[in-house]
Amino acid sequence: MISAPRTAGQSAPGDTAQGGGTRAAPSALELARRVLQIESDAIRAIMDRLDGRFLDAVTLVLSRSGRVVVSGIGKSGHVARKIASTLASTGTPAYFVHPAEASHGDLGMVMSGDVFIAISYSGESDELLDIVPLLKRQGAKLIALTGNANSTLAREADVHLDVAVAQEACPLNLAPTASTTASLALGDALAVALLDARGFSADDFARSHPGGRLGRRLLTHVGDVMRTGEAVPAVVLGATLVEGLIEISRKGMGMTAVVDDARRLVGIFTDGDLRRSLERDVNLRTTRIEAVMTHGPRSVQPGALAAEAVELMERTKSTQLPVVDADGRLVGALNIHDLFRSKVV
Repeated sequence: MISAPRTAGQSAPGDTAQGGGTRAAPSALELARRVLQIESDAIRAIMDRLDGRFLDAVTLVLSRSGRVVVSGIGKSGHVARKIASTLASTGTPAYFVHPAEASHGDLGMVMSGDVFIAISYSGESDELLDIVPLLKRQGAKLIALTGNANSTLAREADVHLDVAVAQEACPLNLAPTASTTASLALGDALAVALLDARGFSADDFARSHPGGRLGRRLLTHVGDVMRTGEAVPAVVLGATLVEGLIEISRKGMGMTAVVDDARRLVGIFTDGDLRRSLERDVNLRTTRIEAVMTHGPRSVQPGALAAEAVELMERTKSTQLPVVDADGRLVGALNIHDLFRSKVV
C-alpha cells in the first residue's frame, strides 16, 4: 500500500510526542481555555448575584446550636464532602451525610439544632427530597444550593442560594462542570464568612491542622528551633575585628551578634560586613567591631512564629536573625538552615 505524501512538518497518523504517547491536537489547548473561561464566568456571575440571602445563610448557621450537615448526590455529593471538610477545618463543626444512606439510618445523626445544607443543581434530586420532610420534623433548618429558584428543594428551604450557571463547560453542555465549580466556590465563600464572623484565628486553625508541613508552619515558634547558650555567636562592644571573625568561625552561622555589658543587642557583624571592611583595608587586629558592624539590626523574639521569622528573612534578604527577649537582651540565634531542618521552610 502506498501512502499519500506528507508536507513538511505534517505528522502521520499515530505520530507520537517525544517520550512516547500520542500528541494531543492543538485544539485541546483552546478547549481547555474555553473550559476555564466558562467556569470563571460562572463564579463571577454568582458573585454579582450575591445578596441578603447569603447573609441569611450565615446568620442561620451562627444562630443554631448544632452542627452543619452537608449532603448531595453524584457530583454534588463530592462537592458537599469538600464543603463539609472546609467548614470543619475553619471553625464550623460540619460533616457529610450521603442522602441515600440518610434514608437508611444515617438521618439519626441529624439533630434539632443542626443546619442541613442540600446541594442539587436541578433542585429535584429524589434522594434529597425524600428526606426533607424528616429533616424538618426533627427541627433542623435547611439551606439549599440549587440552579433553579423554582425547584422543589429551593421552595422548601429556609434559605435558598442560587448557583445557576449560563452553561456547563462540557462541550455537550451535559456533564456537571461549571455548576459544580460554582457550588464549590459558594461553599468556600460561606465557610470563610463564618470563619470571619466567629473570629477564627491562625492558632485555632493550627489546632485542627497539627499534621504535615501546614501544622509545623503554624505551630512552630522561634524558641522551638533557635540556637541557645554556647551555640549563640556573640561578642561584646570593644571586641576587635579578629575576635569577631573567630566567633563567626567557631559558631558557623556566618554572623556574630554584638552586645553590651547587659547582653542587650546593639549590632550584628556578618560576612557581608567583613567583605566591606576588607574593601576598606581596615586593620583586623586593631579595629573595634562597633566601627564596622551593622547597627540596630533586625531581630525576632522567641515567642514569634517560625513562619514570621521566615517572612522577615525573605523581606530583608537575610539568612540569619538574632533572637532577643522583651528587654532586647540576646537569648538566641536563628538561621535559615535551622528553619530547613525543622521543615518550616
